[in-house]
Amino acid sequence: MDESLPAPSILSRDNGASIAYHLTPGKHPGVIFMTGFKSDMTGGKALALEDFCRVRGNAFLRFDYQGHGQSSGDFNEGTIGEWLSDAIDALDQLTDGPQVLVGSSMGGWMMLLVARARPRRVAGLLGLASAPDFTEDLILAELSDAQKTELNANGGVLIPNGHGDGEPYRINKTLLDEGAKQLLLREPLKLNCPIRLIHGIDDTDVPWSTSMRIMETVTSTDVEVTLVKAGEHRLSEDLDLDRLRRTLGALLDHLENSAS
Repeated sequence: MDESLPAPSILSRDNGASIAYHLTPGKHPGVIFMTGFKSDMTGGKALALEDFCRVRGNAFLRFDYQGHGQSSGDFNEGTIGEWLSDAIDALDQLTDGPQVLVGSSMGGWMMLLVARARPRRVAGLLGLASAPDFTEDLILAELSDAQKTELNANGGVLIPNGHGDGEPYRINKTLLDEGAKQLLLREPLKLNCPIRLIHGIDDTDVPWSTSMRIMETVTSTDVEVTLVKAGEHRLSEDLDLDRLRRTLGALLDHLENSAS
């Protein structure tokens, strides 16, 4: 954690968990940023959008799921469903009025799940390298027979960190088993809000075809996919952040004009 950043506020959940968050007040629609797997709310995309929304005057919320960043809990005990419940509580208890959900990687799965659970609260979606169903399609599907044997015998298995800048991830069987209950891309997904998706062609973690599958699966007809020729998974370079701000700004303008 960067000690120069202000301390977060804390949302105390009914299950005893403490969810760390930063909320910037402002007009509707508000914006909620949902982070990726093993990421936190102090990343460059979250902070860039916070500054952008502050200048525009839109409310902005960023938070950490349990086991991530400054929230309570053990990452290795987390599941998609548990992190989803954190996100829904953040929406329900920390915001009011229409919200645009911005999700990065796993956060793209979270934003879709939250929008399905709270369709009347979600005015629009913006996904960056969105990774719905990754526990099934990108982890379980790529495990070797030996890894699957280890997973079933020991309840977990180590997989390489795809970015090469950290230790391997331990993937627990409970994460995969529970993730199977949250799959979205197997049948039509009844979401009818505007959806914007950005994905890098050079993404080696989540294939860009995932964003195309989202577009095909959702019932909304207002869906735009931007493919970035040299884009990688993180989409956090200066040009990427400029594109993110432009896309969010255009979506907010569209929603604000539609409401007036």
